[in-house]
Amino acid sequence: MITIWHNPRCSKSRQTLTLVEEKGGVTVRRYLEDTPSLDELASIKELLGVTTIEMMRPKEGLFKELGLSKSDDDAKLLAAMAAHPKLIERPIVIANGKAAFGRPPEAVLDIL
Repeated sequence: MITIWHNPRCSKSRQTLTLVEEKGGVTVRRYLEDTPSLDELASIKELLGVTTIEMMRPKEGLFKELGLSKSDDDAKLLAAMAAHPKLIERPIVIANGKAAFGRPPEAVLDIL
């Protein structure tokens, strides 16, 4: 099973979705509408093997508006993503017990 956390307004997300669809069935999760829970975010962070800030979009205006900092602790950053999914880096593909960012889209091929 392949799942993509997808934002249809993002060109990289659309490109990644097209690439993943070529590999077979895919479940599309529009994470802006179907917001991941704190537990899901923590789990995906572990699958990605990244720090919490690395799975965020710190250049997003909302990051600064919320008074967030790259040095904030994981709990605060994860809570911010759960409350404001726009802050989640996109797209994220989950397959075979692994996860990868689709930046560039070809980066997800290693886990498929």
